[in-house]
Amino acid sequence: MTTSPQANGLTIMVIDDSSTIRRSAEIFLTQAGYTVVLADDGFDALAKINDHHPALVFCDILMPRLDGYQTCALIKKSARFHATPVLMLSSKDGLFDRARGAMVGASAYLTKPFSKDSLLAAVREHTAARD
Repeated sequence: MTTSPQANGLTIMVIDDSSTIRRSAEIFLTQAGYTVVLADDGFDALAKINDHHPALVFCDILMPRLDGYQTCALIKKSARFHATPVLMLSSKDGLFDRARGAMVGASAYLTKPFSKDSLLAAVREHTAARD
């Protein structure tokens, strides 16, 4: 399946237990022409990922029930979604957090609060190879 490098047609999933973060990301991504799927935790995301086939997933680290590392690891273990880039979102910017994210298969690490430019640059960088 080929996807054009333009924003149109690409679905981005945002997993975060903060409605403020989800809403900010949704506004930035929608304005740029992406389709956005929101999930408020890892279980919600795993229930939605099969239906929406996102081109990229932003995943908060600190969430109830299933944290971001566990969610990322489950997505990466899936035969269907192992190649989907998962970018960790966190207010913590430590070396340990980045290393742990890389260990579970995260493609990158974005620190909150993020700017519109940093969010869109991350999407472009990690979806460019999907054309």
